Amino acid sequence: MRLIFDSHLDIAWNALSYNRDQTDTIAQINEREAAMVDFNGRGRATCSLPEFRRAGMAVCCGTILVRAKRHVQPAHGHRRWDLDHGTQSIAYAVGQGQLAYYRLLEQQGEMKMIGTRAELDAHWARWEQATPEQRMTLPVGNILQMEGADPIVEPSQAEAWYNDGLRSITLSHYGKSHYSVGTGDNGPLTPRGIELLKELDRLGIILDLTHMSDQSFFEAVKHFNGPLMASHNNCRALVPGDRQFSDEQIKIILEREGVIGTVLDAWMLQPGWIIGKTQPEGLTLAALVDHIDHICQLAGNVDHVAIGTDLDGGFGTEQTPSDLKRFSDLQKLDGFLADRGYSSADIDKIFHGNWLRFFRRWLPA
Repeated sequence: MRLIFDSHLDIAWNALSYNRDQTDTIAQINEREAAMVDFNGRGRATCSLPEFRRAGMAVCCGTILVRAKRHVQPAHGHRRWDLDHGTQSIAYAVGQGQLAYYRLLEQQGEMKMIGTRAELDAHWARWEQATPEQRMTLPVGNILQMEGADPIVEPSQAEAWYNDGLRSITLSHYGKSHYSVGTGDNGPLTPRGIELLKELDRLGIILDLTHMSDQSFFEAVKHFNGPLMASHNNCRALVPGDRQFSDEQIKIILEREGVIGTVLDAWMLQPGWIIGKTQPEGLTLAALVDHIDHICQLAGNVDHVAIGTDLDGGFGTEQTPSDLKRFSDLQKLDGFLADRGYSSADIDKIFHGNWLRFFRRWLPA
């Protein structure tokens, strides 16, 4: 079993928005949700802390995921009660609640907050030295990530979030944020977005380019001089759509020595996938390897591609490859990559090595 470093998981959002006890097994979660119908992923979870340990996932980037979008709160009802809030002040409070959940999990020995290079090294060594049985009692490492910057009420507040442990940020999620434009729309950075990028540069916070619209993407890489990553993105050349990166965008990340975490949401793996209608039959993990391979071909090496699953990111097994029913099925990627000619050392880089190198470089000492 290879250790896994997953660069994008919405652990706290699942707990606070969908009332999922992340310390349960996925069997317990799915049994409890069997009769629930409020979103398609009910009863189809792939993730929980016991499952992460079973899979050998030593470290993840656990998100804070909140949006401030007053325009999606019409008088006749709130469209996304689980994600969208009326003001940035409310988004801040909800985001702090998600942070409180991670801190409580740390107090309970379930997770370990990682904010420095030394903490990452010590935690990784502990996992490497443990047997599979011993790993079932170890905390899962968590590098705090923010998906959409709306919980940062003002750019100057980024420093307070950094002191809270925040180490990477996307400026937007879907549509317009208070800082940039994201998936499903196109447009520029806002003036406050440019100001926030200056703060991220000053603080040493990593800019995660995931979800940025094309115009915002190209403006951001011009205004920001610090480290770049993409926590969960695939390739537009294989699956068209603005949620994916073009080859030009991928090459910019490669030139800046960034890493791209490939994602397992099915509509990003199969052209023409219709959410809620297309079924997973016929889609396998081989499709993810296509995206991994495409990035490697552009880079000329295996040093810039990794795993950023986004599993249980508002969907379940109705929207994953047919051969992935639980997080531990990620270990099947080993065989798919070997069949494509990747060496054992290269597979280790994809499973964890590239993210380890990246964060060891950019986390504070």
